[in-house]
Amino acid sequence: MRRLRRTKVVATLGPASGSAETIARLFEAGADVFRINMSHTPHDRMRELVAAIRKVEKDHNRPIGILVDLQGPKLRVGAFAGGSAMLDNGATFTFDADPVPGDTTRVHLPHPEIFEGVQAGHTLLLDDGKIRLVATEASKQKIVVRVVVGGKLSDRKGVSLPDSILPFSALTPKDRSDLDAALDTGIDWIGLSFVQRPDDIAEAKKITRGRAAVMAKIEKPQAVLRLDEIIDVADALMVARGDLGVEMPLEKVPGIQKQITRIARRAGKPVVVATQMLESMISSPVPTRAEVSDVATAIFDGADAVMLSAESAAGQFPVEAVSTMNRIAEEVESEDTYHTIMKAQHAEPEATGADAIAAATRQIAETLDLSASICWTSAGATGLRVARERPQVPIVALSPNLATGRKLSVAWGIHCIVTEDARDTADMVDRACKLAFKDGFAKAGRRVIIVAGVPLGTPGATNMIRIAFVGADAAD
Repeated sequence: MRRLRRTKVVATLGPASGSAETIARLFEAGADVFRINMSHTPHDRMRELVAAIRKVEKDHNRPIGILVDLQGPKLRVGAFAGGSAMLDNGATFTFDADPVPGDTTRVHLPHPEIFEGVQAGHTLLLDDGKIRLVATEASKQKIVVRVVVGGKLSDRKGVSLPDSILPFSALTPKDRSDLDAALDTGIDWIGLSFVQRPDDIAEAKKITRGRAAVMAKIEKPQAVLRLDEIIDVADALMVARGDLGVEMPLEKVPGIQKQITRIARRAGKPVVVATQMLESMISSPVPTRAEVSDVATAIFDGADAVMLSAESAAGQFPVEAVSTMNRIAEEVESEDTYHTIMKAQHAEPEATGADAIAAATRQIAETLDLSASICWTSAGATGLRVARERPQVPIVALSPNLATGRKLSVAWGIHCIVTEDARDTADMVDRACKLAFKDGFAKAGRRVIIVAGVPLGTPGATNMIRIAFVGADAAD
């Protein structure tokens, strides 16, 4: 199951793709990571999906990543006496703590934290940004707003607050329950929704305690302003363009996508671009030309992975959507322009031994036209540093830990093979050559470059480079 591309594909599971047979077809079509959205998935169903994915993993003998996406805080207005109310442009409207059903002048807002965070002059967006309000008066009892862009507001519609920092955790009680269940099931990545500050990620990491990596979803302006701090704490980032496009002007989203992608690449941490990438494929077997260009742009930017949401979860053509994403990535990465862009955006290595060796590995491999860069990695750090360099030669990561292989499934260009740790240097070189040959990354008589840490099996001790010939006995 060697992929002919470096960019990974994340596929969301749902009603259209929840059977074991469809999950297997999605993997064969190109899915590297499966996303389970806890907004719509009970714990028992989540366990069933994890079991089905692990069976596909066993059948194909390839590590597969599982991303469990937590719902996060959902802020909604209360109910109206008639089920809805019309808000006219220029009108005054009030949110208050009174649970009595609302009308055209007021409605209940069942979130005390909003009253704590909103100030006069702040914007409130309702119903995915269709209705825009500006606060003229704010207290702990009520928020008075002026209707800038009105419309029909129905019961329980969502509230977005792009200007306000709200005094709550990114983890709701539901999220904590979902997180505990996911960790018990043995998943690999946690998607943390509506991150505002680095403390949100630190809170999640206290719970995960290394049992899963944490991916911070960037979907609020407050997170964009603190990207440098967030990337220091998070294990990966997701450009969650759906909610980001609600809370910020749409025209700003493409630039922010590039900003997030580049800061993650500089840090050597995976970045996933998500939401509406092939949206028309929910109901059509082919995407629009604009959608193909959108996916290609994310790939040209060097994103580690591109993600399908409703296209694979609820669409009529989930396997075709994955296959289309796979073909787009293969085609983009075959372009000379792609390699030129990767070189132009290359980040300077940090002043560490691991970064210096990763940079040297790329340069040696490309100068000598080697077949592959092979890295022995226990926890995954060496693989990620080599991937940060975006080398032209394939990256093969060898790890004794299945959890590491699953975690690296979202990282750019890494083909991970789970194997027992090397006994000594000779075994390290011999097994690297044989496994690279077996999976089609090197032919007999060609050379590969091997990166490892000595003493063997010591996490974070990347300190050795070795160039080796793949002998005729590699097929044995």
